[in-house]
Amino acid sequence: MKTKKLNTLILVVLGISLSPVCHAQAEQVFEKGSLTVSAGIGLGNEYKSEYSNSALGIKAVAETGLWQAGPGIVSLGVEVGNSFSSNGSLPNYRASSLVVAGRSAWHHGWNIKGLDTYAGLSAGAGFNQYRYEKNGTVRQTEIVPVFGGFVGASYFISPSFGFNVEAGYDITQIQGGIVFKLR
Repeated sequence: MKTKKLNTLILVVLGISLSPVCHAQAEQVFEKGSLTVSAGIGLGNEYKSEYSNSALGIKAVAETGLWQAGPGIVSLGVEVGNSFSSNGSLPNYRASSLVVAGRSAWHHGWNIKGLDTYAGLSAGAGFNQYRYEKNGTVRQTEIVPVFGGFVGASYFISPSFGFNVEAGYDITQIQGGIVFKLR
């Protein structure tokens, strides 16, 4: 159900941004050749586990603008992060999911100075570790494929520094953080 809502939201954002109303030329924050680095903290996702309650997630992203696509820019990049979780029904249950993934997004500024909105997809590998007590300590480690979708917005308060929010089914479900534009 969450995936269906996220897919609908992504389609609505892309549909609106591709409409003729948005083709007015304005200064875009994220352009072809732009390089940004961001870091955030929020509600984490634990991939492939029905035992946990996600508690904390951290994520760092680097991406660069590659080509013009309509009124926006397509980017490619990498993301790395970790989600930490626990569960009250299993004694001392702790889980950690380290994720390394590639990502691509479509960026558009809506003709608002300092604003960059985007939507995209990610794919990579998750390194899950679980530990709990049940007739002794149980430990399990596994590598799983991870796929994500996200929408986000960055607002730059200077040409090279801003604040960022992102939501979706990715390393984090929702997060806030900072972003730096390196070029």
